[in-house]
Amino acid sequence: MENLNNANKNNQEFKGFDRKNPPAQNLIDACVHCGFCLSTCPSYRILGKEMDSPRGRIYLMDAINNNNAELNATSIQHFDSCLGCLACTTACPSGVQYDKLISATRPQVERNQTRSFSDILIRQLIFNLFPYPNRLSLFLPGLFLYQKSGLQSLIRKTNLLTKISPRLSAMEAVLPQINLKNIKRNLPDLIPAQGNKRYRVGMILGCVQQLFFNPVNEATARVLSANGCEIVIPKNQGCCGALPSHQGEEKQAQTLAKQMIDKFENTEVDYIIINAAGCGHTLKEYGHILKDDHEYKEKGKQFSAKVKDINEFLIEIGLTTELLPITEEKLTLVYQDACHLLHGQKISLQPRELLRKIPNIQLKEPIDASLCCGSAGVYNLLQPEIADELGQQKVDNLLNTGASLIASPNPGCALQIQKHLAIKGKNIPVLHPIELLDYSIRGIKV
Repeated sequence: MENLNNANKNNQEFKGFDRKNPPAQNLIDACVHCGFCLSTCPSYRILGKEMDSPRGRIYLMDAINNNNAELNATSIQHFDSCLGCLACTTACPSGVQYDKLISATRPQVERNQTRSFSDILIRQLIFNLFPYPNRLSLFLPGLFLYQKSGLQSLIRKTNLLTKISPRLSAMEAVLPQINLKNIKRNLPDLIPAQGNKRYRVGMILGCVQQLFFNPVNEATARVLSANGCEIVIPKNQGCCGALPSHQGEEKQAQTLAKQMIDKFENTEVDYIIINAAGCGHTLKEYGHILKDDHEYKEKGKQFSAKVKDINEFLIEIGLTTELLPITEEKLTLVYQDACHLLHGQKISLQPRELLRKIPNIQLKEPIDASLCCGSAGVYNLLQPEIADELGQQKVDNLLNTGASLIASPNPGCALQIQKHLAIKGKNIPVLHPIELLDYSIRGIKV
């Protein structure tokens, strides 16, 4: 009896997954442990440890599910090391749905483990600031002065911030050049189609995108309008939920998803267009994110069914405008695959096809094109050491093509690449493919 009581006590103290949507055992069992995922996994390539690979994490999920391992500070390190790039899902010959497994595991970690004070602090900063454009915009004038005053150069030369906090230093290192003219978010609520109206589309501005990459949004609107699309842009848009969703902040992601659905309700649009790869993947997953919400489950599915990445959409509907050269001589450029576009949405050929339509373009292909750049949402802020190694590799591969311009379809990737270009002393433009298409339509030279 004493042994039984001790066993019950141990079971009570055992920390495993709770009953709310743990990683599904049938999805875990689909893994045959062949190892095809290992070479494609960026964290495994950097760390070289089995438990920091998709196969190793699935072993760990299985062990926790069956009470053979605990969900504790040691085990969550292996889940935290995952970038969520989904390269393993592309490589897996057995069709293992690792994306669903890791997306089920991360909320379990956030619900059932207490993080360190430094972890809590940086996560609170990220998730209470970045998804909210109105809050973030309050800091932009100060950041503008920080850059223009020379304080940024001083901080970087002294390496002071790195000594205080590597994570804050990583955040500062990807800070884009603040241009107060580009943060006014002055797009109207309705933009008419040029010529015959072919479609009525909604446009998502993004959270970080609308503040730091507003020219990309403006280019997107011009290209859509020029190709016969009437554009609806609901006011006061926030985050689509991608940032918290990728890190297991389940409730926040659900709240933001529902707010986004509400913004587009009754707009009577044919499609909803997004120009940021990570956001697009999350927007297409609303049915899954809201699967336990009785009111919004079907709304989420219906919303996601209308979502199209801008590259995907333009290839489907076909361009109706003439494209002009953007350089006098041939321009050599390289396209950088964003993971959530390539692996998450299976979109790879479309942006390349659009770029090749621009006259005088020579498109180069980098080696290891499918390897993550290390940005991965906010991964480069939470795991800066691993992210930096991946960023260096990615930039080396892009530079080795000899291209004089880099096209990137995701704001986080663009910031990560710009950071490592600067470290190498390379002044190469990084532009969204839609910006190049916009230049071509308007006959502007780069």
